[in-house]
Amino acid sequence: MTAPAPDRKHPQAKKKQAPNERRSAASSLNAVAGFISRVLSKPQTDYLVILTVTVLLVGLGLTMVLSSSMVTSRSSGGTVFTEFSRQSLIVLVGLVSMWFTMRIRPQTIRRLSRLLVIVAFALLVAVLIPGIGVGAEEVGSNSWIRIGSVGIQPSEVAKLALAVWGSASIAKRLHQSKDMRVVLGPTLGLGAMMLLAVLLQKDLGMMMSVGIVLLALAFFAGVNARLFYAMLAAVGVIGLAATIEQAYRSARFTTWIETLLLNFKDGSTQGAAYQSHQGILSLSDGGLTGLGLGQSRAKWFYLPEATNDFIFAVVGEELGFLGAMAVVVLFALLGWFGIRTALAHTDPFMRTLAATLTLGVVVQAFFNMGYVVGLWPMTGVQLPLISAGGSSAVITLMSLGLLANCARHEPAAVSSMQHEGRPLVDRLLFLPEPQIVIAGTERRVERRNTTHRYGDPVTRQRGTAGRTSQDVRKDRDRLAESKRRNGTETMERGYDGRRRSALPQARKPRSNYGRSLHSDHFHRPDSRRH
Repeated sequence: MTAPAPDRKHPQAKKKQAPNERRSAASSLNAVAGFISRVLSKPQTDYLVILTVTVLLVGLGLTMVLSSSMVTSRSSGGTVFTEFSRQSLIVLVGLVSMWFTMRIRPQTIRRLSRLLVIVAFALLVAVLIPGIGVGAEEVGSNSWIRIGSVGIQPSEVAKLALAVWGSASIAKRLHQSKDMRVVLGPTLGLGAMMLLAVLLQKDLGMMMSVGIVLLALAFFAGVNARLFYAMLAAVGVIGLAATIEQAYRSARFTTWIETLLLNFKDGSTQGAAYQSHQGILSLSDGGLTGLGLGQSRAKWFYLPEATNDFIFAVVGEELGFLGAMAVVVLFALLGWFGIRTALAHTDPFMRTLAATLTLGVVVQAFFNMGYVVGLWPMTGVQLPLISAGGSSAVITLMSLGLLANCARHEPAAVSSMQHEGRPLVDRLLFLPEPQIVIAGTERRVERRNTTHRYGDPVTRQRGTAGRTSQDVRKDRDRLAESKRRNGTETMERGYDGRRRSALPQARKPRSNYGRSLHSDHFHRPDSRRH
């Protein structure tokens, strides 16, 4: 006889295996969740993740700049590495600046904030002077100052300066008053002047970036929802007015609707919607895994600004949907751990600075990726650390250096480094050991070192001759008057005189070197022989 089939002999075998498989899957998920929880609970996680994400974005950015600029670099008379070499040098300067900002103590950052904002505002004013500000012929806005071959964009410096000075100003005034008008007044005033200066440069993209920093400062300062929405509406109205003023900007709304609905009108793809249409084509050509690194077709003079504003389209074309999502995940991780760093601090300056710097970088990144895929109107905002740029790359790396500095000075991270030692990256970069930042320390030191003069307290008893109080003097006078009336004052003086006369006379000490150490005739012991 042949043996029966296993399934017929044990009809419930598969049903018994299903619960076991579910339990094993659940245990695996629990193990993964436990591992992630343990990693996130480590004191130095925020700091190490921020550094790791920054390094990955810098490496990916240089790679994509090399890939997207080969054709334009070669056509301009150089080699395929011309633009890449220039961007590598700028990134190197940015990394050195990031290293310096990671070494600075938080107290020093607060002290330098005023100088930084003065320099930034002076640059914003200088770029408006005819002959100094350049760039209108290239990008349509006078937003650059060129010194030889080096270009500086003052609005990028202003964005960082506003974040640092605004955080210091808000933290200082939070200890003085709970009125938001007092706390936010100077910050809003300076931010409005910076927005006006950037608006006069006709740089709508950078005005939006500065506006993001200003809104972040107001939000994390604890402003109420009504005032925050009013500020948001004011920035939106200013941006809308600036857009309608120029004809080429007002056409961006029509282009945005066509890109969002993927319904381009006849002729618009060769006009105002040309760049957006080419960006959508690049993303669609990439598919899931992309055409391969360096295989983009859009960079062959089809996609304008392939190395700057629309470099995310080249990323999607060469690396596909997976590569584009990797960029999104990296910026999302930067935002999450940046906010975690802000929440880990108790000092208001560190909290506001970390949160503002995080939003300033992450919101700009998502805005750039959003208008490439058609979610909102296009503006001239670069993708941080990915797009080719000068001032943008250096200022972004400095901002991330300050954010990493905030992460190093988390209370738990400071305690961990002081007891367990600094991590390997700190030892390689020769970074000093962080010190704990106590909330309100600067305010207490300022009050302690300030001399205050007050009047005498009402309970103070004034004394005679500077020492004796009035009550003691009155008691002494009453006792003296009582002795005089009773005749005991003479007896006490006579008794004291008799008692002192009965005491033996004290012998005066004599010096071995003559009659006196201060006499005019100074004699040595050997002078007695004569």
